[in-house]
Amino acid sequence: MSTTTEGTREGKGLATGTLGLWGSTVIGLASTAPVYSLAATLGFVVLTVGEQAPIAFIIAFIPMLLIAFAYRELNRDVPDCGTTFTWATKAFGPWVGWMGGWGVAVAGTVVLANLAEIGGKYLWLLINPELAENRAIVTATGVVFIALMAFISWRGLEIGERMQNVLLAIQYLALILFVIFAVVQVVNGDAPEGSTTPSWSWFDPFAFSSFDGFVEAVLLALFIYWGWDTCLALNEETRDPKRIPGRAAVLTTVILLVTYVGVTVAAMSYAGLGDTATGLGNEANADDVFFVLKDALFGPWAWLLVVAVMISAVSSTQTTILPTARGTLAMAVYKALPKRFATVHPRYKTPSFSTLLMGFVAIVFYVGMTLISDNILQDTILSLGLAIAFYYAITGFACVWYFKDSLFSSVRNVFNRLVFPLLGAVLLTGAFIYSAIDMLDPDYGYTVLFGVGGVFVVGVGSLLLGAVLMVVWSFFADAKPFFRGESLNRETEVQVPEDEQVVIRSVDGGV
Repeated sequence: MSTTTEGTREGKGLATGTLGLWGSTVIGLASTAPVYSLAATLGFVVLTVGEQAPIAFIIAFIPMLLIAFAYRELNRDVPDCGTTFTWATKAFGPWVGWMGGWGVAVAGTVVLANLAEIGGKYLWLLINPELAENRAIVTATGVVFIALMAFISWRGLEIGERMQNVLLAIQYLALILFVIFAVVQVVNGDAPEGSTTPSWSWFDPFAFSSFDGFVEAVLLALFIYWGWDTCLALNEETRDPKRIPGRAAVLTTVILLVTYVGVTVAAMSYAGLGDTATGLGNEANADDVFFVLKDALFGPWAWLLVVAVMISAVSSTQTTILPTARGTLAMAVYKALPKRFATVHPRYKTPSFSTLLMGFVAIVFYVGMTLISDNILQDTILSLGLAIAFYYAITGFACVWYFKDSLFSSVRNVFNRLVFPLLGAVLLTGAFIYSAIDMLDPDYGYTVLFGVGGVFVVGVGSLLLGAVLMVVWSFFADAKPFFRGESLNRETEVQVPEDEQVVIRSVDGGV
């Protein structure tokens, strides 16, 4: 008797079976940079909608959860690391699929520059606060962070997962202590003047005083949920790739909801909503709520919050590289990009060329934007929501169309493959259109380009640049199989590893 393995498909060369549910969820959480996201967003949401901030975070969670169902359903059928690119190509064809992949790449590149900036700034706030205002030193430090995180991502997924476990633990320790210290001081009456008692009115979805303010707050809140889909991009390297990544995505979004709402309520109760001193209604506090409150809440341990924000940004730098590199790897495998992007390191089993190129492009973009103007760099971050809404919406619509023949085969499919993904995609499409129109205003953001808001030019322009590059690439001979729908279409067996089937054969070859 002899044992052989049949029914296997080689895949793209990535390391299989590396992540479990815990590791996948940790990377999904780390990708959202929870501490930094709250520090940078909470103050602005409160300025926009006041005491309705908690319900704004809850409402922003809804389209994220709805799109998470689309990711889960598509991943169960096509567990490919190309995610949006692969699924949209199978559903709508090569042109929509390519643009979906471009949206992922744009979002990753833009946010890396901002994360590096924050990591560099907060490192020097710990060491020497005066140097935190030195643009050259902060930028150089940010470049080092990008290079280091790109190296770790290139070196292997396992080392990155171990690092993220530690970094995420530090982030959540800081957040838990923040909530505990705030609640204890409020209950004991030791909170600063202006503190307030939580009210159910904070969760009233009909209490928003302005529709524009409501939309702006939700768009701000959308940003802090973004990143959970990283665990889907690592599906080919996850144990049980058809189930665990989808479960991790839904679990990640739920954990984030609890985290964001809990911290928001604690901060509002402790600091109050006043427009003076440490009140969250004070515009001077909006850039970083944690930095304003750290000394009063943590005393001699205030440095822990600064460390947590820095770690949050740096850890997200590493996890942001992961999905972008795997997305471009998949695009190259199916001939949507030059084949060099499909290179996998023979020892570390990572997308070596894509990972290192991602780091290089992010560094060039970061340094370039910094040299042009710090305001331009800020506008690129404000434009990020367009790329996020763009490719999330494509994924939601792709889910509905890809499963169009089975939508009504069961009650489960009606909701998970039609209602939830379609509603999420429509909401995000509306957010994209509303945001783009709003960004046309020259007063939107920090710069004016061509007579309109610089945020609009950067956000829409980056997507249009992708369309131009797509058309140019389509004329190359190597791209023809993809754009003719030959290398990837609905019937194509995607290059992902299958479960092994162990077959026992007799000596004469019989089964």
